[in-house]
Amino acid sequence: MHSTGYRTHNCGELRLGNAGSEVTLSGWVQTVRKFGSITFIDLRDRYGITQVYFNEGMNHWLDAHPIGREFVIQVTGKAVERTSKNAKIPTGDVEVEVTNVNILNAAATPPFTIEEETDGGDELRMKYRYLDLRRPTLRRNLELRYKVNRSVRNYLDEKGFWDIETPFLIRSTPEGARDFVVPSRMNEGQFYALPQSPQTFKQLLMVSGYDRYYQVVKCFRDEDLRADRQPEFTQLDCEMSFVAQEDILAMFEGLFKHVFKDIKGTELTEALPRMTFDDSMWHYGNDKPDIRFEMKLRNIKANNEVFCEGIRGSEFGVFNNAESVIAIAVPGAAEYTRKQLDELTEWVKRPQIGMTGVVNIKCNADGTIKSSVDKFFNEEKLRDIAAFCGAIAGDLVLILAGAETRTRKAASELRLEMGNRLGLRDNAVYKPLWVIDFPLFEYDEEGSRWVARHHPFTSPKPEHIELMNDLSRYAEIKANAYDLVMNGTEIGGGSIRIFQRDLQEKMFAALGMSKEEAQEKFGFLMGAFEYGAPPHGGIALGFDRLCALLGGQEGIRDFIAFPKNNSGRDVMLDAPSSIDESQMEELGLK
Repeated sequence: MHSTGYRTHNCGELRLGNAGSEVTLSGWVQTVRKFGSITFIDLRDRYGITQVYFNEGMNHWLDAHPIGREFVIQVTGKAVERTSKNAKIPTGDVEVEVTNVNILNAAATPPFTIEEETDGGDELRMKYRYLDLRRPTLRRNLELRYKVNRSVRNYLDEKGFWDIETPFLIRSTPEGARDFVVPSRMNEGQFYALPQSPQTFKQLLMVSGYDRYYQVVKCFRDEDLRADRQPEFTQLDCEMSFVAQEDILAMFEGLFKHVFKDIKGTELTEALPRMTFDDSMWHYGNDKPDIRFEMKLRNIKANNEVFCEGIRGSEFGVFNNAESVIAIAVPGAAEYTRKQLDELTEWVKRPQIGMTGVVNIKCNADGTIKSSVDKFFNEEKLRDIAAFCGAIAGDLVLILAGAETRTRKAASELRLEMGNRLGLRDNAVYKPLWVIDFPLFEYDEEGSRWVARHHPFTSPKPEHIELMNDLSRYAEIKANAYDLVMNGTEIGGGSIRIFQRDLQEKMFAALGMSKEEAQEKFGFLMGAFEYGAPPHGGIALGFDRLCALLGGQEGIRDFIAFPKNNSGRDVMLDAPSSIDESQMEELGLK
């Protein structure tokens, strides 16, 4: 490393070949250890840790100038071979015998230990995020994020994409999640919105002839939060002209494989599997299937249609009256105790799952069969149900029954829970796939209207366009849309876009939007379509989520330098906060 006066090397740089050299290091004090007349300090910076030591003569100086944890110091001395080497760190073969030390800045005692495994709780570490970021764990996460960013840009640059910025202050068109709004001082009583995505701008760039666009861009959604959501987040936003769905899937499957090889060092040679939305819902109960393990849903009964003869003719009202009866065969779980089964019953009764109970069938290793509903089903019927579910000796069949939508969602959650309990959801295993053929619309019971499954700019499949004229067939219409999914998490999604004014008007009308409302909100886009819009499509990948998955974690917060907490607050800055009266008046808010 080039000398700055403060250092000749960084704290991760010295190796055995540097032994005998005079060196200067600067950094933060990680630990201080006194052994008789010798003091050892682990000195840390972004690059790593180097052990330095103070002999008896230097110790007198230390007695008069005590150094504590997180002090910023500069040391000069001779690099020497360590007698007790530390194979856990790259600099573990050498240490520095200090001949001169300079305290650059003293530090208060930190409120938590700045180690891999800290004693600080979430809120405390969020309050002192600048200290938490000193921990090697977070440093590695942000380094990974930087490398993913670089890898993405390299690939897209090679493929002829241009990075083009789009505005942050735009018009509010609330569809789906709520907008964050910004009052305009110069236009009193009027507001900008922060973009939930650059969707219309990237389409306009295709109309403008830019052919291949991308952005690693901040987006904003004022929605309830969970581990993989933040009010402001980053997405990799891309659009291409003169493409069909196959072109998009090929391009971004290539991107995913390129990034995966760069970051994980593994080459994915096989084509990513593809699964239709309908198959995903049928076999996994959701549209982002975790295919790291089997244990697919077994549809004993669905939407009042019976598929397993074993449940016919019983007096078990729970199954008879249910719209759907869905099971999973849990491998090797027939040994579950009564206590474990009772605990599973309580688990499915939780409000977020919403079931009244769970039926079990034990396929014991000795060939016997036992069930919680023995009195309603004879042994032959139970064996028939177990066989339908694909259960073998040693397996436990778990069955849920109720309304279709709720039961399918609950069965999906139960499958994932059992996958967790059996250790089948290994974060070191990666199973990406494409989910395709989504519905164009979904029915909003609360609003008694059809809404766009993705967004109103998604094109129906060409063979389904004519169905747009028949309201009774909206449920049949498939979208030219696709999601990239990995390990039960949606990484991103996209679609081929509508690019003709008449079809876009038809789409807005299908969503219950009057011509006047459509013109007011999206007249600029439909107007642009009249001036030669090319066929186009694209995708947006959740950049924070992609980084977290590649880092082997589900939550995105530790892959963002300064995130918000679960209430959408920045506890370090204490934001959001009130503003003073004069600002309110200036903005016309009072």
